[in-house]
Amino acid sequence: MPGELSKAAAIVGAAEANEIGYPEDMKTAIRLHIEAIKNVSDQTGIPISMIDGVFGAGWSSQIAEHLGIHPAYIDTTAVGGCSFEMHVHHALAAIHAGIINVALVTHGENGWSQRATKGRGTGRPQGGDKWSPDALWSSPYGISGAPSNYSHAMTRHNQIYGTTPDDFAHIAVVTREWAGLNPRAVMHSKETHPNGGPITVEDVAKSRLIAWPLTLLHICLVTDYGGAILITNPEIARSLKTKPVWIAGAGENMSHSNMLEMEDFTATSAAASGAAAYKMAGMGPEDMEMAMIYDSFTLTAGLTAEMLGLAPRGEGFTLWKNGDARPGGRLPINTNGGGLSFNHSGMYGMQLLVEAYRQLSGTAEDGVNGIKGKQTSARSCVVNGTGGSLSTTGTLVLTAD
Repeated sequence: MPGELSKAAAIVGAAEANEIGYPEDMKTAIRLHIEAIKNVSDQTGIPISMIDGVFGAGWSSQIAEHLGIHPAYIDTTAVGGCSFEMHVHHALAAIHAGIINVALVTHGENGWSQRATKGRGTGRPQGGDKWSPDALWSSPYGISGAPSNYSHAMTRHNQIYGTTPDDFAHIAVVTREWAGLNPRAVMHSKETHPNGGPITVEDVAKSRLIAWPLTLLHICLVTDYGGAILITNPEIARSLKTKPVWIAGAGENMSHSNMLEMEDFTATSAAASGAAAYKMAGMGPEDMEMAMIYDSFTLTAGLTAEMLGLAPRGEGFTLWKNGDARPGGRLPINTNGGGLSFNHSGMYGMQLLVEAYRQLSGTAEDGVNGIKGKQTSARSCVVNGTGGSLSTTGTLVLTAD
């Protein structure tokens, strides 16, 4: 039976910044935010002045000031790439409680441009803290930076379940197929990037080694991205020109902060956040017709599929290897090309939300966001973001109108 909050609010629009990926002109994070917000306002017809809740990963007060609004609800939850799925959860609760009517969830991150600007324009302090727990406790054990963290998880999965890096390479190969249907994907084709276009398992294995056994093509892109969604109560949702996508379920959880405290390198808190989302929705993994899964690494996607109940433990990669996740398959996954081939600015959870909205609202094949074959017929979607080093998770169950 669905929970009280199920479908108490809907996502009514989703848009991106004007130029994402590897722009010729350097972007600031705030510009990426504002472009996406204007675009989603234009898309839905909801004026900026109607927004009374602002949700951003540390940016909410600055965004409200730039927009000239005085929100009744401000959320700055910032726990990595799943922050935006959590924002949707929080907005659902705030709308259900009658605190707000229109929630803005926004993200802007210049992961690519900051290389040229030497870190300026990111909106966050630069430089590491040499006295932080991670620096003091993790680095001596070879855990320093995302690739080394995830390489530990990959080797543990290989040891316990008998999997291999080549098994997970199928995730990169299929995700690149989806990128070939998305004109905005960095790796859409040779025209969009010299290394774009189709790849093979052998290509993944032979790409440059980053942190054994992870090679370059097992790892996400680093790009610029701005995205925004608007969430409203049902009354407003029914009055707009855009189609609502209903928030049927939501959950969040964490297992650790420092990866040395992770009890099992092959299990994440997505099992708990997913269970909460399914329970609220009154649905289960067997009811999901599509999935948007955080893929900072091939390992992230494969492992999360197991945690969400989409595949048995140790067999998450088979969804891609057997063709279930590919275009035309029974369970399309990461239909935009994912963080591996579409776009990954550092925190990827917003890209998941934008693509889930487009698919469930029937707007993924509009000449800009997709070409023939990208639009699926899915009516339900599980969305899962991952933050930190397989640490925090936010899961949503979304349904078409």
